[in-house]
Amino acid sequence: MIKIEHIGIAVSNLESASLMYEKLFGTPSYKQEEVVNERVKTAFFRNGPNKIELLEATNPESPIAKFILQKGEGIHHIAFEVEDIIFEIDRLKNEGFIVLDEVPKKGADNKIVAFLHPKSTNGVLIELCQEIR
Repeated sequence: MIKIEHIGIAVSNLESASLMYEKLFGTPSYKQEEVVNERVKTAFFRNGPNKIELLEATNPESPIAKFILQKGEGIHHIAFEVEDIIFEIDRLKNEGFIVLDEVPKKGADNKIVAFLHPKSTNGVLIELCQEIR
């Protein structure tokens, strides 16, 4: 079963974007962390059953910095929670999707992650994520 885990939003300034989302949701982020291997700082917000991840680049060569340079701030990806990420990577690869990470990598919020290329998902970057057990 695949369900939406969170929506990732690329921002230029995590602090000011976090303040705006605190006002919007009426609550502060529940978690902030840096994911060194992805060169990004994150802040997570909950709104009911929904989660939003704000992402700020820590390096001008990071994927988030390049995304903002090309497209500006905004929705970067939709993340889907999976029970078995290895199984889903293989299944989706066999279904014809372009898998960017054939081996899952450590992501934020205690997850391992893998991405599907937007060319194979109607222009949307898809993140698969599984809780680290």
